[in-house]
Amino acid sequence: MRRSLIVGLTLCLVLGLAAGLGADMKSKQKTQVKFEGMLGKMVGMFGGKAAKEGVISTVAIAGDRMMTVNDQSGELIDLAAEKVYTIDFKGKSYKVKTFAELRKEWEDAQAEMKKQAAEAKQEPEEKGEVEFEIDFNVDKTGARKTINGYDCQQVVMTITVRQKGKKLEESGGMVMTSDMWMAPAIPAMREQADFMVRYMKQLYGADMEATARGLMQAIAMYPQMKPAMERMKKESGKLDGTAILTTVKMETVMSPEQAKEQQEKPKMGIGGIAGGLGGMFGRKKKAEEAPASGQPAAGSPNRATLLTSTTELLEVQTSAGAADVEIPAGFKQK
Repeated sequence: MRRSLIVGLTLCLVLGLAAGLGADMKSKQKTQVKFEGMLGKMVGMFGGKAAKEGVISTVAIAGDRMMTVNDQSGELIDLAAEKVYTIDFKGKSYKVKTFAELRKEWEDAQAEMKKQAAEAKQEPEEKGEVEFEIDFNVDKTGARKTINGYDCQQVVMTITVRQKGKKLEESGGMVMTSDMWMAPAIPAMREQADFMVRYMKQLYGADMEATARGLMQAIAMYPQMKPAMERMKKESGKLDGTAILTTVKMETVMSPEQAKEQQEKPKMGIGGIAGGLGGMFGRKKKAEEAPASGQPAAGSPNRATLLTSTTELLEVQTSAGAADVEIPAGFKQK
């Protein structure tokens, strides 16, 4: 449920709060997240089939209902009834929450996040606390290929977080690269995004835009991320089409000093980097020792991959029936 709220509000920002009348549709996509290093090995050992092969999910929209399902669980949003159903296929059961209950949960969570942010600001400032800058770049490479029957063009979006006034290689930091293969716009996928906007408007009412911005700030937990959110909204709005295949890679980059410290204390891994970046989010906790995560890229001994996520749009249909947005017969409410 929390994932859908975050996705929905992000869409509200990216789409500029646009909304359509809505139309029936179905889509299927595959998502896989790969962690590197020891964490990746643990996820591989205990994550089961989903960790190894990814998760295939289906979204169906019919009228005022949207159903999202995978092989284990599902979520049904009913705008007319103002209810959200969480479905457990293995247990053949479901839970229900009203929009009013979800609104209250969000208000409580927002209040708690604001409290934590205020407490962090009240703590004594560390000597020489580092400020960060965010670089944003969109590159339409001109490369083309056919994916799942769609003629796609490559667009690479890069967000770099580095120390203010210094180059990334000098200060260290973090890089998030989103490699997208864009097809011409698919109207049915716009309907899926529009449904989420309708959901957010109905859930939060006239204050939806302010609520969306509040959530983005709450997720960031600190004002330094606000420019990145605003820049992402602006640049994403310039992208034409529908992403068929998206690969997101998150990397940490060590400064020469951090690299030297890691060589002297190999058990520290990327903990020092995480601790340094933690200042960006207003966290002043001491970095914990952790095994090294990821392998340095060729020619970049100071760079390590944290995780890679891949999302692929497998299929889109322009219709859906009532049966696609119903709780299976025989399932009991918990």
